[in-house]
Amino acid sequence: NTKYWILGLLLLSTTPLHGQTTERDEDGHDEEAAIVMAAAERAARGIRTEPVAARVLSGLVIAPGEVRLNDYQTLQVTPRIPAQVVARHARLGEQVEPEQPLVTLSSVEMAAAQGALIESDREWRRVRALGRGVVSETRYIAAEVARQRAYATVRAYGLTDAQVSGLLGDGDASQATGEFELLSSRAGTVIQDPFVVGERIEPGQTLFVISDESELWVEAQVPPSRVGALTVGAAARVSRDGARWFDGEIIQLRHQLNETTRTRGVRVAVPNRDHALHAGDYVDVAMETARASPQLAVPDGAVLLMEGAATVFKREGDTFHPQPVETGETLGGWTEILAGLVEGDEVVTRGAFLLKSLALKSQMGEGHGH
Repeated sequence: NTKYWILGLLLLSTTPLHGQTTERDEDGHDEEAAIVMAAAERAARGIRTEPVAARVLSGLVIAPGEVRLNDYQTLQVTPRIPAQVVARHARLGEQVEPEQPLVTLSSVEMAAAQGALIESDREWRRVRALGRGVVSETRYIAAEVARQRAYATVRAYGLTDAQVSGLLGDGDASQATGEFELLSSRAGTVIQDPFVVGERIEPGQTLFVISDESELWVEAQVPPSRVGALTVGAAARVSRDGARWFDGEIIQLRHQLNETTRTRGVRVAVPNRDHALHAGDYVDVAMETARASPQLAVPDGAVLLMEGAATVFKREGDTFHPQPVETGETLGGWTEILAGLVEGDEVVTRGAFLLKSLALKSQMGEGHGH
């Protein structure tokens, strides 16, 4: 009898007690770990979901790069005639707007051109007022052409239409002082201003470099064998320290090798709205390469470990179930899903760690995460 009593105790000890097993629904979901959360609470907690879709997974080409100004959004301010700097109106690092005065110059050539314009404009007004019936055709045409030539000269020397109109406003020859202002033709930041007041400036000499830094270029140097995997329009990211990354896009693949490095240049455009990047910074550039066939995939942030298994949170209405999945490659910020999901399933792509925390509390008996 003692033998049978011991055997009974052993059998009893191997039988699970009620409440120690995890109940699962018909789909195999862990019901004790399910989280119910209404839309308003999801929005407040930053929970985001996306449908699972097949996509062309991407690999990465990693290369060194250097941040450069966007040449298409950069302006060099230079005089067109010899002149002397009289006054500075903008300084390094300042933000300037279109038509803002940058510097006042003085030039003997400009003084002569201004005087000629005032004189020819005065003559043209007189001849035009008299009319063709009073003055000869020769004088009429000569006055008109002289005025046009004088106008074209001051415009070629750097005056704007508005500045010319101001000069001719009262027809006063004393206004022909030779002084004139160079204006900015675009909005941007003063990147360079290599001159001093009183300096004599030659035509073409740079007085200011102004650039809109809201979008910069990054020149990546890529081995020729890897450039073939890259395409214009592909996504790219750049980072100075490996911690903070900035999204960008490949906009140009150069066709000529760098003679020194034997690499090919790849140009990436990077939005720089918070001015975190600056020309001259050295960065790492991660550029995506297309792989041929679409694969079912979710963002990296959707997949986490629960009880040692890769898991996503699958949404069904206002309920989120932890769903074990079998994963494949992780490439370019996406993780391939081999099993556990089908196309169209809605999964959490942001806030999965919060749901995991709530699910674990629920399993430990601390209540559901509502």
